[in-house]
Amino acid sequence: MDRRQLLTRSLGLGTAALLPAWARSDAADLSGERMLNGREFDLSVSAKKVRIDGKSGNAVLVNGQLPAPLLRWREGDDLTLRVANRLKVDTSIHWHGILLPFQMDGVPGLTFPGIKPGRTFTYNFDLKQSGTYWYHSHSGLQEQAGHYGPIIVEPRDGYAEPFDREYIVMLSDWTFENPHRVFAKLKKMSDNYNFQQRTVGDFFRDAERRGLDNALEDRQMWGAMRMNPTDIADVTGSTYTYLVNGHGPKDNWTGLFQAGERVRLRFINAAAMSIFNVRIPGLPMRVVAADGLDVQSVDTDEFQIGVAETFDVIVAPNAERAYTIVAESNDRSGMARATLAPRPGMTAAVPMLRSRPTLTMKDMAMEHGEMDHAAMGHGETASADMDHAAMGHGKKADTGMDHAAMGHGKKADTGMDHAAMGHGKKADSGTDHAAMGHGKKADTGMDHAAMGHGKKADTGMDHAVMGHGTKTNSGTAHVAAQPVEPERQSFSTGPGVVALAMNPVNRLGERPLGLENEPHRVLVYTDLRSREPNPDTRPPGREIELHLTSNMERYMWSFDGVKFSEVDGPIVFHEGERLRLTMVNNTMMPHPIHLHGMFFDVVTAEHNHKPRKHTIVVKPGEKMSVDVTADALGDWAFHCHLLYHMHAGMMRVVSVRPRATV
Repeated sequence: MDRRQLLTRSLGLGTAALLPAWARSDAADLSGERMLNGREFDLSVSAKKVRIDGKSGNAVLVNGQLPAPLLRWREGDDLTLRVANRLKVDTSIHWHGILLPFQMDGVPGLTFPGIKPGRTFTYNFDLKQSGTYWYHSHSGLQEQAGHYGPIIVEPRDGYAEPFDREYIVMLSDWTFENPHRVFAKLKKMSDNYNFQQRTVGDFFRDAERRGLDNALEDRQMWGAMRMNPTDIADVTGSTYTYLVNGHGPKDNWTGLFQAGERVRLRFINAAAMSIFNVRIPGLPMRVVAADGLDVQSVDTDEFQIGVAETFDVIVAPNAERAYTIVAESNDRSGMARATLAPRPGMTAAVPMLRSRPTLTMKDMAMEHGEMDHAAMGHGETASADMDHAAMGHGKKADTGMDHAAMGHGKKADTGMDHAAMGHGKKADSGTDHAAMGHGKKADTGMDHAAMGHGKKADTGMDHAVMGHGTKTNSGTAHVAAQPVEPERQSFSTGPGVVALAMNPVNRLGERPLGLENEPHRVLVYTDLRSREPNPDTRPPGREIELHLTSNMERYMWSFDGVKFSEVDGPIVFHEGERLRLTMVNNTMMPHPIHLHGMFFDVVTAEHNHKPRKHTIVVKPGEKMSVDVTADALGDWAFHCHLLYHMHAGMMRVVSVRPRATV
């Protein structure tokens, strides 16, 4: 350590107690060159070597740092950021969650041409908000290689929840492989990194618990669908090292505190492909903000953070002891680990990885009833009712959804019994297989009144009318508040779509996969309520329905069955309108869906404190809605934030157009 480093670190540690509350942060991350504040910034993107857990690797870094420097801004300021490209390829920076003119959003080919090698691009915009955000490349796969950093925007009027000290906790995944090689492997064999598949031993254990016939039927069903119940994450701990602020588990990043302090932890998931389950054993957390915006405080012991989401929590450690921050990947193949401690060098016990979860028929929106495999081209019919004891849930349980928790006011069976869903009769909820060329026709209508949409409407998709095999534009749109037929628009069921959800349900009130039976508190989306009333309480005048679609065998990801490179046109929003965007996840994976340029209100219940977010994780087999006010003119990216899914085509453009041009 040279004299300058020694003085910098000594100053940072020795004067921490003298700093204002917003600046009391870990000196190793927020002092010296690691933190930049003010109104003008110079950032340089270059290729560098980094060391992760003692091993060297190639990275794309901003100002030579992993993560990139913390940018500390203040609400209301006018910013100028000059970004110089020192790479041999184009680069960019997207200011994730920041409201700004679309020309400053940083998406190459959409909002600007990108930053050419040797060139500098100047971003300029006013800050309209405060909170925890982040920035990252939107060029190629540079985000996977380390091109990301945190942002804190100080509120003009102070914090609603007081705290004494704060830390950024930036979670990410790192691979020593070239990211393009990772993608190539996934294209060749989508489960290349899944080393947690079911074994012969699992089969015999299932047979012992459930009986041989049930175990065989279960395996035959999954085999016929060519799907894998352990397919939780595409890229796993077999190649990933999970990081906290650029540090691997062996590095053990540590944040210091004094007993009795209220410590604000700003969690940012900057991973390329990893969803994390976060907990601090022995230390409850109070969630105070989500995606940068304040929420009414809610206490929890664990929360899931999707890629690109942010959660701010406040903890109050009273004991002179260390605590382990655990961020476990949702497939349980690895974890990021850090420590909160009163003194440097202290550690706490690191819990073992919990057993990996497995998917169920609910994750295919096929829970209960019979699943017609003949209609799907599989040549046989098998029961879709599954024994949860055999799936590692520990018991066979009623998996109907608690509608009281979802704001529906009662508990109802969400299986395929439509009488229980308020349809007044039991109906076949398969898709129109005749129209799809599968040889039989079934009713796909759904009761929107039973789902909390306030009316009953037929949302089945007549694929003959929708024109299979053609390119799509804005999904299925209809006026949400009037009993009219949906506007029919094109939907492709070509090779990019291998399954459609037969009975999708709202799962916002459900715990994430693998956390269903944890004895402690687990945060769910319906726990979140915005601190301030929603700024726009108009009912939506229009509804657009988009389907999340895939072919895992070919590693094809898309919206409405069409990848981004083959889309005809944008999804059109009209300036000033209030609309509802409904997403149906036809895949067996959760997808963190991000809308650039605007926040949306998550439709958790009928009140004016819906959580406002820019990114939402849509669970497998889920149908959920967000309400959007189209108040940002221009073209905006809308995509899955799993990097390789976006790269494969799960992206669209939302175009907010002036009324005069509609």
